[in-house]
Amino acid sequence: MRLVQRAAFTYTALIPLKFLQMRRVAAGLATAFLCACATQSGMETSVVGVPVAAAAAAAPAPSAAAAAVSGPAASAAAAIAAPSAVQPADPVSELVDKLDQSQPTVTIPREPTLVLPPPPPDNLWDRIRRGFKMPDLETRLAENRTQWYASQGEYLDRMAQRSRRYLFHIVEEIERRGMPTELALLPFVESAFQPEAISSAKAAGLWQFIPSTGKTYELTQNVWQDERRDVVESTRAALDYLQTLYDMFDDWHLALAAYNWGEGAVSRAIAKNRRAGKPTGYTSLRMPKETAYYVPKLQAIKNIVSEPERYGVALPRIDDAPYFFAVHGTRDIDVDTAARLAEMTTDEFRALNPAINRPVIVAAAGTKVLLPADKVELFHANLAAWEATGQPLSSWTTYKMGPNDTLATIAKRAGISEEQLREANQVPPRYRLAPASTILIPRDETMEDDISPESLDARFALVPESANLRKVTYRVRRGDTLHGVARRWKVDEKDIIVWNHLTAPTLFAGQRLELTVVSPKARSGKSKTAGRGQAASSKKASTPSKAPAKSSGKSSSPRASGKAPAHVSTAAR
Repeated sequence: MRLVQRAAFTYTALIPLKFLQMRRVAAGLATAFLCACATQSGMETSVVGVPVAAAAAAAPAPSAAAAAVSGPAASAAAAIAAPSAVQPADPVSELVDKLDQSQPTVTIPREPTLVLPPPPPDNLWDRIRRGFKMPDLETRLAENRTQWYASQGEYLDRMAQRSRRYLFHIVEEIERRGMPTELALLPFVESAFQPEAISSAKAAGLWQFIPSTGKTYELTQNVWQDERRDVVESTRAALDYLQTLYDMFDDWHLALAAYNWGEGAVSRAIAKNRRAGKPTGYTSLRMPKETAYYVPKLQAIKNIVSEPERYGVALPRIDDAPYFFAVHGTRDIDVDTAARLAEMTTDEFRALNPAINRPVIVAAAGTKVLLPADKVELFHANLAAWEATGQPLSSWTTYKMGPNDTLATIAKRAGISEEQLREANQVPPRYRLAPASTILIPRDETMEDDISPESLDARFALVPESANLRKVTYRVRRGDTLHGVARRWKVDEKDIIVWNHLTAPTLFAGQRLELTVVSPKARSGKSKTAGRGQAASSKKASTPSKAPAKSSGKSSSPRASGKAPAHVSTAAR
């Protein structure tokens, strides 16, 4: 791998060359003077390599002593020892010229380069404050959200701690475009600075792009990576989108509302107010509750960042310096191996590289790898040592599933468990892969080639293991627990965690969970079949038994009518 971006933080102060030349001339004059004095006292010395004869004990006159000196020093010695003698028009210039032409010369050692320690970096929060340009939203709701965030000290601190990885890059990009730095705070509202966050609407990443908008702004989404979660690419796309919205509405509050609600919805709301003769500003529009809270939340974060002491909040210091640099790979490399070479945990590595969908980073995809600034040199050193051993960097290759292949049979041939194969390929429980899907399997020692570019557009299709399964979205109610939801819907708790990418088993009211459950019609059909079987075996054939309305046992799952409760919405995959 090669480093594609590097920054130096060493400040160097050099002694000017002109100053050194002046010192050399002064030293030459001083040496000539000393030689002239030494000649008078009977000492023998040399000036720039020219010997000087010792004077007699009783020198007849200063001019005779001066005459005994030869070479470039003679003129200077004569000028000094015998002031009454005829002097050249410009003795200093003559001496300097002869010093430059004579060899060897008097060498003045150059002092070593002076290296000053780097100044401490500024606090990034100060830089953000200086870039605020949006007008403040002074509404009751904005004040309400400010007080709410200020009262959630631990939550705010967790978000701020997560932001230290990404905030410098975001601020750099915003300032480069001349945009207001309030936008750097938007991921606090969108994702709480969790790049792996996924919403029930399939929005993903720091900036919460839905798949269609991600495609519009050229964010790659395939088997290997999802750039909606890529720190660098998603930031580029989000700022492109926000600038487009601002150009459309010429108002940052309306642009932010459109980012959440959609530009079409905001345009229709403005047109409706215009027809009714009402104001068309942000505070005059009627919006859904989520959008009505959206801009006030950003204003609340801005208020706290502007004056943290006023609200009793202690923001953690974030250095105004790059947190990460990017490296490009020329060979496939396992995520675990890359983390090990950088001497990071896999979780720490993935926090900077959340776009990677599989346990291998495919070189053909051109994926950038982000590393902490203090880990780059260490990574390169460890990489060189690893490659010197001849060990492969990647342990995975691709395989296209045949019509009779199953995950169980492929796992058995590959020598791993089906659970491991599912995890590597992100196949959730109760789902299987359609034929011709391309999956990762462990590669053996005979395989040296990396994953081919042709595999970048590989087909990967998930289908339910049973035709009787359906997907629903359940909205968590107050008092719900993971165990209770799993029991109600007759699914496993671990499956709910996998389906929804949960990082903790704790649920909160209003949270949406995706569940793959048995269709109510399928359960109803089984019950009817059982009822007909009982009727066939009944001695009273003329009065067959009715199918039971419910399966045996008390259940709190949706009714067999096929209609979901009010708090459940079905979702097509």
